[in-house]
Amino acid sequence: MDLLTNEAEEIIAYQEMITRLRSRIEEILKNYRPVMNGEIYLSGEDMCGLLHISKRTLQQYRDDNILPFIQIGGKIIYKESDILKILEQNYISNKPNTV
Repeated sequence: MDLLTNEAEEIIAYQEMITRLRSRIEEILKNYRPVMNGEIYLSGEDMCGLLHISKRTLQQYRDDNILPFIQIGGKIIYKESDILKILEQNYISNKPNTV
């Protein structure tokens, strides 16, 4: 029976594997969006990143009724499906019209 220490190759390999797994799990959790009844809800920060806009612009879009949102207390969230619908409705193609 061999004595395993922190310098043993097996232990080093397991430690490296655990470190890689931990990094991967942290990466997954960073981008995780919980699903409720099949719907994904996005935070204001998510929306700003998705649309490449500032918090102030996001506020203006809400004020101008451009983006639908849900407000629960002081928290505002957005349905991903609603946002995708709005983007599709406002899509403008660069393709020239051929007649």
